[in-house]
Amino acid sequence: MENRTARLTLLIDPKKKALFEKLCAEDDVTPSQKVRQFIREYIEQRLGTDWKEQVFGDDEV
Repeated sequence: MENRTARLTLLIDPKKKALFEKLCAEDDVTPSQKVRQFIREYIEQRLGTDWKEQVFGDDEV
């Protein structure tokens, strides 16, 4: 499990937020889980699937 010590605050249109929350609920995931998934996928697109080794070294993998 990842260490969750940082907070990310963002501004979003209230209607989009409500729709995002509804869609997340339909998938039985929280909005936070979905955002973390989006971030992981973006990092993997940019750095590849071995990004944790690139960022953390052998300590955190």
